[in-house]
Amino acid sequence: MHPIEMLTEIYSDFENSVSEFKKSAACKIGCAYCCIYVGNVDITTMEGIVIQNRMESFEKKLKAKIRRKLDKNKAERERGILAKCAFLKEDNTCRIYDIRPFSCRRIYSIKQCNQNQPVVHRQAIELADYTISKMQQIDDTGYSGHMSFILYLLDKSGFRKAYLGGKFNPGKIMNFGKGHGIIINRFVKPKSLSFNNNLELPHLL
Repeated sequence: MHPIEMLTEIYSDFENSVSEFKKSAACKIGCAYCCIYVGNVDITTMEGIVIQNRMESFEKKLKAKIRRKLDKNKAERERGILAKCAFLKEDNTCRIYDIRPFSCRRIYSIKQCNQNQPVVHRQAIELADYTISKMQQIDDTGYSGHMSFILYLLDKSGFRKAYLGGKFNPGKIMNFGKGHGIIINRFVKPKSLSFNNNLELPHLL
């Protein structure tokens, strides 16, 4: 199975696992609190490739607009400022919703946020952490970090070519990686679940 197909399967497994939790979610179309105020959309390099490929289908003007927003995101994150997602449209819907990264897929809230953090089931949080670990394992020669940082690296032809060719040389991004909190997927310890995810719903956060 192709790694991107494996990624899609991992997304699907997570959605099936948390479907009962999400039935009580207060989230709805146009609710973009997490996209604006949480500001921590981390992705793997594999997810970055999927997003980049979608961007290539955008018309030239839109593509340039998104790149400017990503550059702004990167600058804001470097200053420690929460960055509004570059793919959020004017009506607060997602421009890449069907291929959105796992950081977006994992978030929901059983209460309206209203300037508060999302309220999520503890079990769903653990399932999400486990899912991220699986994603990092299939992206063994890749990295994880804020979307603007990963896409910045993938915009560099040498980095993208090496990654797509299965080459692994974290030394080449060492300086950037250390300063931007980039995680080397290969060195992340795999996580395991501490429960049977067929059990009843746990207490809430």
